[in-house]
Amino acid sequence: MTAHPAAPAPWRGRLVVLLGVVLVGLNLRIAVAAVSPILDMVRDDVALTSAQVGLLGTVPVLSFAVFGSLATPVARRVGLEPTMVAALVLSAVGEVLRAGAGTAPAFLAWSVVALAGMGMGNVLLPPLVKRYFPDRIGPVTAAYSVALSVSTAVPPLVALPVAQAAGWRWSVGLWAAVGVVAALPWVVVVVRSVAARAHLRELVRRAPRPAASAVTTGARGDARVVWRSPLAWAMAVTFGMNSLGTYTVFAWLPEILVDAGLPSDVGGRWLALFAILGLPASLVGPVLAARLRSPFPLVVGFVVCWAAGYVGLLTSPAHGTAVWMVLLGIGPSAFPILLALIGLRTATPALAVVLSGMVQGVGYALAGLGPLGIGLLYDATGDWTAPLLVLLTLLGVLVGAAWRACRPEVLGGPGERAPGSPTLGR
Repeated sequence: MTAHPAAPAPWRGRLVVLLGVVLVGLNLRIAVAAVSPILDMVRDDVALTSAQVGLLGTVPVLSFAVFGSLATPVARRVGLEPTMVAALVLSAVGEVLRAGAGTAPAFLAWSVVALAGMGMGNVLLPPLVKRYFPDRIGPVTAAYSVALSVSTAVPPLVALPVAQAAGWRWSVGLWAAVGVVAALPWVVVVVRSVAARAHLRELVRRAPRPAASAVTTGARGDARVVWRSPLAWAMAVTFGMNSLGTYTVFAWLPEILVDAGLPSDVGGRWLALFAILGLPASLVGPVLAARLRSPFPLVVGFVVCWAAGYVGLLTSPAHGTAVWMVLLGIGPSAFPILLALIGLRTATPALAVVLSGMVQGVGYALAGLGPLGIGLLYDATGDWTAPLLVLLTLLGVLVGAAWRACRPEVLGGPGERAPGSPTLGR
C-alpha cells in the first residue's frame, strides 16, 4: 500500500503573512475616516477654505486611483512585499506630517502622501493574497475586508473624543502607529532567510489551487491580457460605481440629514453605522464568491438594499432614518466580493497585480467624480432630489457591469474559463 504524503496544514508557515494582510486592512481607510468628524477643528486652525474642504473630500479617491496605478510597475520592479513595506511607511509618515501641518496647503499635501501609501496598499493586497493563499482566497479576503471595515468605522467614533481631550493634531497623528505596526510582519517576510522563503514557496506550491496555471507572458503580455479584457473592464466599472456611491455617501450624508432637519451632531454616528454594517458581508461575501459559480445574485441583493436606502432619503429622510441607514450600509457590500474576484479571476499572481492595479485605478478614477459631481448638482438645484436620482440611475450601471464581471472566467487560464464551470454560452 502506497503511503501518501500528508497535506500541509492550511495556515502553517503563513501566519506571519496572514497577520500582515489583516493589519494592512486595518490601515487602509484610517486617513479618510479620521478627519471628517473633526473637520471643523482642522478648518479653524489651518484656515481651510470651502474649496479646499471640497478638495479634501475628493483627494482620497483620486489618490487611490493615481498611486494605486503606480503600485503595479513599482511592485514588478522591486517585489510585492518590499513595495508594501514602503507603502505602509509612506502612509505613516504622511499622517504624522499632516498632523503637524501649520497651513492648509501643507495639510492637503501631506494628506495626499498618507493616502498615496494607502492607495498602493489597496492594489497590493489582492495579489499578495493570490500569491500566499491561492487555496484560501475567500477566507483571507474576508479577514482583511473585515479589518478594512473596522478601519472605516472606528476612527469616526474615536476622533472627536481624542481631539477634545488632546487636540486635533493628536487625533490625526496617532493613527500613524497602525501603519508602523502593519509594516512589521512584511519586514519579517522580506528579511527572512532564503531557506525560510523557499519553504514558504513550497507550501504555497503544494496547496490546491482553484484556478489552473497559465504560461507566464511577462509584464507587457500580462498588461495586454488585462487591458483588452471585457471581464477586466466590467470589474473596473463595477468597482467604480460601487466606490462612487460609497464615497458620495461619506462626503454628503451628514449634510443630507441636516438639510432634512436632523441635529448636526448625528452625522458621525450615522457614518460609523454605515461603515459597521459592511462587516457581515465582509465576512461571508468573499467566501461565497469563492464557492459560487457566479456571485451576481449577491450583488443584485446588495444593490436592491442600496436603492431602497436612496428612495428612503428621497421620500422621508427625517423619518425612518435608522432603516435607511441600515439599507445604505448593506448596499456597498459588493466591495469585498470584487476584491476576492481579483484573485479568483486570474491564473497567476502576476496577472492579479495588473488586474488589481487596473480595476482599482480605473474604478477610483470613476469614483472621484461622485462627491464632486453630486456636490455641484446640489449647488445647481438647491436640494437633494436630483443628486439622489442620479445615484439611483448609476446603480443600474453597476448591475449591468456586475453581470459581466461575475461570469466565471479566468484571465490567462485555458479558454479564459473558471475550472469546473460549464462552458459559457456565446
